[in-house]
Amino acid sequence: MTSTSDLTSEAGAVVDAKRFRDLMARVCAPVTIVTTADADGPHGATASSFASLSLDPPLVTVAFDRRSALLGRIIAAGRFGVNVLHHGQDDLAMRFASRGEDRFAATRWHTDSGLPRVEGSAGWVACDLREAVEGGDHLLLIGQVTKACNAEKAPLVYANRVFGTHSRFNERPRRSIVDQIAACISD
Repeated sequence: MTSTSDLTSEAGAVVDAKRFRDLMARVCAPVTIVTTADADGPHGATASSFASLSLDPPLVTVAFDRRSALLGRIIAAGRFGVNVLHHGQDDLAMRFASRGEDRFAATRWHTDSGLPRVEGSAGWVACDLREAVEGGDHLLLIGQVTKACNAEKAPLVYANRVFGTHSRFNERPRRSIVDQIAACISD
């Protein structure tokens, strides 16, 4: 039997931050690199807060700490891209999560829809920033999708503070590579 800790707090009391982080670390999340560009060049950071919000219109969300340098650049540019990393791009996730290094210098990327797109990722969406919603120490960015592409690659996920992928991904039937290329060209 697995033991659990009670995270319930008294009314008005604050839940212990470490216990909350430990709980959220158990939630499986996609690993993405969110990008934008301005006169200073490309910018990007690793984020695991990417989620679908709406199909009509197509909306997605990402959340950033208010202290994030990328957040201000996205708001100023009014646009952002989301690169959904594939299993095997752990090194890129770590590079874009670190500080003080030119993240794009050792990364294969190109411009797509005016935004930096990491080559070889499992998925890509370009978005116009529709709204920024306050949420404690983070801002939730709502983006309207203007372009979406995907490749049949196992997505990189983060859970229990390690990278991995869904263990049954390889059992799914795959579309031919010609279908994938046509899907991206037609956009």
